[in-house]
Amino acid sequence: MSRAFTREEDNENAASALGERPVSPHRNLVTRSGLAMIEAELARLREEMADVESDEDRERVALMARDLRYWTARRESAELSLPEADSDVVRFGMTVSLEDEDSKTARWRIVGEDEAEPAKGSISHVSPMAQALFGRKVGDLVTVNAREWEIVALTADA
Repeated sequence: MSRAFTREEDNENAASALGERPVSPHRNLVTRSGLAMIEAELARLREEMADVESDEDRERVALMARDLRYWTARRESAELSLPEADSDVVRFGMTVSLEDEDSKTARWRIVGEDEAEPAKGSISHVSPMAQALFGRKVGDLVTVNAREWEIVALTADA
């Protein structure tokens, strides 16, 4: 067996072993910035795919194609959801300020699954914290992971 044939076979096996990116079973709620992020990712991937040369690494091409399928599905299922500016209860897209019994504060923006970055202060709408907060008002107490938090402020993001 020639070495070239073996290498091509390895690339095909690597691409098929990659598998699809799992798509969440939850509603694909997105904020304006989340929708823009999905569209930017689609544009980037389409541009990269258009620039692919015929002798490109097959695994890289398979990875880009897989990501393009994922982001296309996410764009097709995206539901833009904007909170009402005068809402007094926690809703998707809002930023919630919390304080615990030790006066530790936290601030979370509730966003779509693809745009959540807890290290940067945004959590997914399906996270336990977001689920505990939905429908609550300033002054309400919520318990997550045996820790009690008081909602001290709400802001509807533009």
